[in-house]
Amino acid sequence: MQSSPSTLEIRSWLDNQRISLFQWRVLLLCFACVAVDGFDTACVGFIAPALSQEWHLSPSVLGALFGSGLIGLMVGALFFGPLADRIGRRATLIATVAFFGATSLVTAYAPNIELLVALRFVTGLGLGGAMPNAIALTSEYCPERKKSLLTTVMFCGFTLGSGLGGVAASQLLPTYGWRSVLILGGVLPLMLVPVMLAAMPESVRYLVLGNDDHRAKIATLLRKIAPLTVPDNTRFTLQEAPKSGSPVRQLFTHEYRSGTLLLWVVFFMSLLVVYLLTNWLPTLIHRSGMPLVLASKVAVMYQIGGTIGALLIGRLMDKVSPTAVLATTYALGGLFLIATGIATGALLATAVMGVGFCISGSQIGANAYVARYYPTASRVTGISWALGIGRLGSVVGALVGGALLSANITFPILFSIVAVPAVIASVAIFACGRKSQAIETKPAIA
Repeated sequence: MQSSPSTLEIRSWLDNQRISLFQWRVLLLCFACVAVDGFDTACVGFIAPALSQEWHLSPSVLGALFGSGLIGLMVGALFFGPLADRIGRRATLIATVAFFGATSLVTAYAPNIELLVALRFVTGLGLGGAMPNAIALTSEYCPERKKSLLTTVMFCGFTLGSGLGGVAASQLLPTYGWRSVLILGGVLPLMLVPVMLAAMPESVRYLVLGNDDHRAKIATLLRKIAPLTVPDNTRFTLQEAPKSGSPVRQLFTHEYRSGTLLLWVVFFMSLLVVYLLTNWLPTLIHRSGMPLVLASKVAVMYQIGGTIGALLIGRLMDKVSPTAVLATTYALGGLFLIATGIATGALLATAVMGVGFCISGSQIGANAYVARYYPTASRVTGISWALGIGRLGSVVGALVGGALLSANITFPILFSIVAVPAVIASVAIFACGRKSQAIETKPAIA
């Protein structure tokens, strides 16, 4: 007579283990992925002044260049999110990193602005697909008690990679020109791909939800985290309500509909500000009379502030209400934006760092927030569609930056206008917390 199979619930098991070297390896690999993603996303903003001088481009043309990349990011996020929930996080992440590395290399040799704009769109497709998968993969290997902190730690790779774009630009532009920055942006991700192929695992939570029998693979992955002795017929379960149908449709079920729409507002407004500053801040500071090299260094303070902010915000989100933390920091970000418009000298650098701490740090915290909000079956779709809708905001931000520069309005008014979306994001995340309801869970079994 065959004994009845035992069961092991994955989430509870992970919560009862110490964080292992294997989990840190997953986090480090995802950190590296979003770092090269951040470099390739932000580098165009840092080379824009040199590109403008060489090709005599107007702010509106630069806005189109920034916007094309961001539209590619949006399309890539909307497409690759549901695909990853169908075929897996690992394969999608590796493919998208290889894709944007190759296209960045090709972009470096664009002979004119028209082709450069088109190639930035194509590069954006890969960039938009990589980030949600890195967030989901990290989140799904983290214990609940540390999930927000570790996810934000991982995502700090994006801000550090973006900052590296500024450092690389300041060192490479004077000697090798703007094309060298794009070449570096292609070489780095392509060097990472073989490492990912050798060392990147599939999400164990995703495998539990798979249609095929992944029991042996799940057991092998769990043993890399902690000692595990279970019978061969053990059923691995996940305390989440089983989902069917399109992952996109799952975002609009009764449990998630209100939260989905409010999170889209948060991401739209937040990424509007983030990408307006990422693309235009060096140019804005340079237009104020500061030398280009110094303007790039001041702009890097935005990325440094974002990294510090993400770490502190992520830790606070694990200790107290994540909704209250994000609502407060977005509101403070609006105040720092207003301060940036009137500050000079060292105070300008401090204000820029404060904006990065509150706005960029909160956006990273929002990524962790949305990763916790959705279940495994639709997690990458939920993250990627929030980011995809947010890209609409980033496109608006890129275009608005060029329009504001062309309008020649004063800096205090310009940055006061930019502060408005930050306040709206604060209100929306607060409303999301108020409307979110407890979701009934049932075990998924593998």
